[in-house]
Amino acid sequence: MARSELRPVITLRSTAGTGFSYVTRKNRRTNPDRIVLRKFDPVVGRHVEFRETR
Repeated sequence: MARSELRPVITLRSTAGTGFSYVTRKNRRTNPDRIVLRKFDPVVGRHVEFRETR
């Protein structure tokens, strides 16, 4: 059974420059652009923006 390309796996990379990242899935139909989420970066110790990288 093949993975659906409608919900691809994406990497969210920290904008704080620490190199920390999260891996998640997104729905291309509802979010066609690159997403930006505010999440916790344990290296910095606070919430920062994480941007989608491919």
